[in-house]
Amino acid sequence: MSNFRLSRGLCATVASVLQGSHPTLNALFESAGAPMPPPELSHGTKWKEWLFRCGRDPNTDSLSVLGNILEEFMDARPVVRLGSLNYEDTVKIWEEQRSMVVDALEADGLRYYRGGRVLPTGQAPQPAQPEATDYTAQKKPAQISEVIELLVRKLPRAMHPLTHRRKGAQSLSFATEWDVQDLLHALLRPWVADIRPEEFTPSYAGSSTRMDFLLPKHKLVIELKFVRSKDHAKKVGDELIIDIAHYQKHSECRNLWCIVYDPNHLVVNPEGLKKDLEGPRSSKEGTVDVKVFLLHA
Repeated sequence: MSNFRLSRGLCATVASVLQGSHPTLNALFESAGAPMPPPELSHGTKWKEWLFRCGRDPNTDSLSVLGNILEEFMDARPVVRLGSLNYEDTVKIWEEQRSMVVDALEADGLRYYRGGRVLPTGQAPQPAQPEATDYTAQKKPAQISEVIELLVRKLPRAMHPLTHRRKGAQSLSFATEWDVQDLLHALLRPWVADIRPEEFTPSYAGSSTRMDFLLPKHKLVIELKFVRSKDHAKKVGDELIIDIAHYQKHSECRNLWCIVYDPNHLVVNPEGLKKDLEGPRSSKEGTVDVKVFLLHA
């Protein structure tokens, strides 16, 4: 564990270049590995204090957190916005801010490397592993659960290069459940040979439902919910309870992975939702082991 102390000057400089709302930056810090819970402070001081806390927490890899937080800002040039007349000025400001971060890192004896790596000056990053030239030679994780968990947890990260594309390219949006399902399907296909989207479940209470993805070889169903509104956020737990009852009756479903994509942080008690739904769920119809992922933009 690298408990490298981050100076207040460095923390203030990094905080000054971060953009986004409280929920957006909360999600960024949490996914980067910052110690929880977040400080109860105003927008102007919260992020620098949270970064400073990273360098004082013995259970936090402060340089890893710092690199993950900086990666998008440092590696991605500003995108062209339709109707923007000041793109050159935007890029110039970004370059100045980036240089300011580089100087602040250097003052603390640190250096940023592409890909979200921050290391002490003079310590070279580990060389990247050579890419396999043959598709069949690429190493796969030992368990399908490892693949699913990695892809699921990084779904918002996979969206970024598609929503922030290069100059002149059409950006994609992920504004509906179908959009996110299609991205997940595309990410799964290189790893899982048999994916059956939209297969019907057996009837429950006089109705049946379509599961999003069935992976029959692994006895696994993936169900994705897109939280559309505050009203829907209140109902998503009930929807999943009904879905679970359907899946218990399906002969090829023993594991259920529920993805709740909540881009606007509308679910009031996400941990409570997970606690209520996760774990083995049994009835006379069968048993299914439920795992819940709550994701934010």
